[in-house]
Amino acid sequence: MSTHHHTWAVVLAAGEGTRLSSLTTDASGRAKPKQYCSLFGGSTLLEDAMRRAQAIVGRERVCTIVAEQHAHWWNGALGALRPDNVITQPRNRGTANGVLLPLLSILARDPLARILFLPADHFVDDEAGLAAAMRAALAETEAAPAEMSLIGIEADDADPELGYIVPGATTGRVRRVERFVEKPQRSLAAALLAQGAVWNSFIFAAAGTTLLDMFRRRMPVIVDSMETALARTAPPASDRAALAELYDLLPDADFSREILATVVAQLRLVAARACGWSDLGTPRRIGEVVCRVGPRVGLTPGPKYQMAAPASLAVAYLRPQMAV
Repeated sequence: MSTHHHTWAVVLAAGEGTRLSSLTTDASGRAKPKQYCSLFGGSTLLEDAMRRAQAIVGRERVCTIVAEQHAHWWNGALGALRPDNVITQPRNRGTANGVLLPLLSILARDPLARILFLPADHFVDDEAGLAAAMRAALAETEAAPAEMSLIGIEADDADPELGYIVPGATTGRVRRVERFVEKPQRSLAAALLAQGAVWNSFIFAAAGTTLLDMFRRRMPVIVDSMETALARTAPPASDRAALAELYDLLPDADFSREILATVVAQLRLVAARACGWSDLGTPRRIGEVVCRVGPRVGLTPGPKYQMAAPASLAVAYLRPQMAV
């Protein structure tokens, strides 16, 4: 049976972007999360991510999770999506809850779902290269439905501010995940690259039921509570306050720590070729992208915008887009 119509994507867009708030302030003086900003004055990072997802699964099966307090910015940007494909968190309770809510929402509609998750605030130069890796990750969920596939980016620098995935033994067309190393010193990062380590992109794919089983083993009470809250929001009860009441009580939970680190034996690594990927997580990394890509789009930094002052590059070129 073809699984094409059971393939979904979730764009993770509920983050606060606090690390870059000083660089992403709009004309009204409000700090805007970077997913609602444009790197080069055109489409926002969220819009870029939505197109990235649509190229893999089609618009009808692209969902996004957003934060209620950001509605001023996402209302217009997500107008092309079906309303039930826009999943709203009452507040941010960490990345684990930010994955679990759309997971349960999609499984309620499609129990056979295979789901690709990708962040809304990254930059990619070679979209075709990353798309090939995302399709390969989804193919692995069909070949090994009891496991999750993570996309690692072939690194071109021993960056001490990124997370790394160390590959293990080969299994089929990919390798297993041996371990994660988060923000190592540059000397250790260089040693990891020599061992074949890749950057952790936080793009992953899994059969929905497999991912839910992982959550149940680690967070059973939260899973049960969220399922109950979602049932209360559905007709005939249609209790709009149910999720808000739950989120008032939920503890923060980190997906990498609570889930990924505990299921390493079930993780496969799909390596994406170097594709100009960046998480745009710091002013320095924003500056690197601007220096590398800016001249191609007509932005040529002058002498005062050399890499000695990456924050100046970010202020000049990470331009918040005014909401309609």
